[in-house]
Amino acid sequence: MISVIIPHLNQADALEACLRSLDAQTLSRDLFEIIVVDNGSTVPPIDVIADHSGVRLEHEALPGPGPARNTGAACARGDILAFVDADCRAHPDWLTAIREAFQQARAATILGGEVRIRPAAEGRFTAIEAYESVFGFRNRLYVTKHGYSVTANLAVRRADFARIGPFPGIQFAEDMQWGQMAIRAGCEFRYIAGMIVFHPARRSLRELYAKWDRQIAHYRNTAQAARGWQLRWFATALLVLVSPAVGAITVLTSGRLHGISARLKAIAVLCAVRSHRTTRMLALLRREGTVVWNR
Repeated sequence: MISVIIPHLNQADALEACLRSLDAQTLSRDLFEIIVVDNGSTVPPIDVIADHSGVRLEHEALPGPGPARNTGAACARGDILAFVDADCRAHPDWLTAIREAFQQARAATILGGEVRIRPAAEGRFTAIEAYESVFGFRNRLYVTKHGYSVTANLAVRRADFARIGPFPGIQFAEDMQWGQMAIRAGCEFRYIAGMIVFHPARRSLRELYAKWDRQIAHYRNTAQAARGWQLRWFATALLVLVSPAVGAITVLTSGRLHGISARLKAIAVLCAVRSHRTTRMLALLRREGTVVWNR
């Protein structure tokens, strides 16, 4: 059995769409269970879950998607844990791809799949959707080069999860930290192209900046443990400022975009985001970053 674990915080409409996508899975329903872990929503998603048979609702008071995922894992009955975010929609073959991959994978293998941006208007990208289609979730790169997978599309055998340990708290980049824990425990990550989930893009530059503020706070909190981190942090901030020159080439050659208009939109957002990241990194040289989930 596969246990699908979904952390949730004040995203009832998105959760409804996520659960509908799980209702439409090609994998037989008796081969998977669904666990939603609410992390302190103003209104718990009781009504949403009531419309979907066989979905369990759990609660986790400690803030953060990592602790919520840990709670789901602790009460899961499946041999495989499949993690997805509440604002994602799973491809109909998502769970089938996970099951088939694990039937062939050797022990201590962790799966990371494809995360695609879902445009609000089919076939037409906004500037932010175009940017995030290229840079939002580069999970093939993360899995094959950096040794971790985003937790929006991650599957692991329950026995391996127990051996690796739980996801870290909200103050750290849980996917990267847990990936490092998994590698140290002797596990390896494998990218599965047919294991697909769809994620909405941020709706505005403000939301995109908020995402990066959270990420930069994670990186800063990790970086400060090393001696002389301030100098490396400052140098990295300057590199981020000039990086759009290289990023523009990535946009122009990406197979995820079509047409010059979408590519130019993506480059414009790229420049704005990298400028914001540099400003934020410099601001955090003297103080620790705080992290808020679903701000």
